[in-house]
Amino acid sequence: MAWRRWCAAFLVAAGLAGATMISATTAGADDPAPRRVVSMNLCTDQLAMILAGPGQLVAISPIARDRVASAMWRAAASVPVHAGNAESILALDPDLVLAGEWDPSATIAMLRRLGIRVETFPIERSFADIEANVLRMGELLGTSRDARRLAAGLRARLADMPPPSGPRPRAAIYYANGYTSGSGTLADAILEAAGYANIAAERGLSGLANLPLETLVTEQPDLIVLGQDYPSPALAEGILRHPALRALDAGHASVADSLWVCGTPLALDAVTALRAARPR
Repeated sequence: MAWRRWCAAFLVAAGLAGATMISATTAGADDPAPRRVVSMNLCTDQLAMILAGPGQLVAISPIARDRVASAMWRAAASVPVHAGNAESILALDPDLVLAGEWDPSATIAMLRRLGIRVETFPIERSFADIEANVLRMGELLGTSRDARRLAAGLRARLADMPPPSGPRPRAAIYYANGYTSGSGTLADAILEAAGYANIAAERGLSGLANLPLETLVTEQPDLIVLGQDYPSPALAEGILRHPALRALDAGHASVADSLWVCGTPLALDAVTALRAARPR
């Protein structure tokens, strides 16, 4: 399949060439691997595309093909998509459905009532969480050996990227509508790995939180990481072009949302991009 060739190239580009694509998919004689897997979440879509065996993944969510949100939209173009509701998923006759913990609970409950096995994945808030979800995906798909290899590659690449020495520049992530990522988020973990202090975390903010523009200006960050511009202009993005923001004596960086909206190997590419943006 074209998407499997793309995923193999993806692993090489992510510095994980040792995590080869799966050639077999059996969990064991007494516990056979699922044969018809459906994913209903962008993050499980991407992990499943990397780790599923040939013909095992029968459908993914439509957002996996979104060029802004998905790091693997090219691969997703070759995988069927479902409509996102229980009816369209049931029509695929899955023996395993993969979902995120924030996916529609009514859909998940209906699938389970009808006897469909649904496994949910938590949001990744750290590199350890990424590794845990990779390993769990491998267990569910019957591809644990390849998942362990992928996890080892992630650990090795992260170990080769120790935080730069010296004082940590102070950075602020700024999204549309004045939102930021505080402690307990993957974005915060990425900032830390890149050698920055997260201003939002310093101010006691956690998760996705609002950071007023006045507060951001007062904090005088060394680097502002701006949210990605979307093809269709929106009023919510106006704050990202505010003169007060542009007047700050700070570096500016833009990291593709797809690199850190989900915990995939490309989260490490966000670390690399932010390191390159460190003030000299």
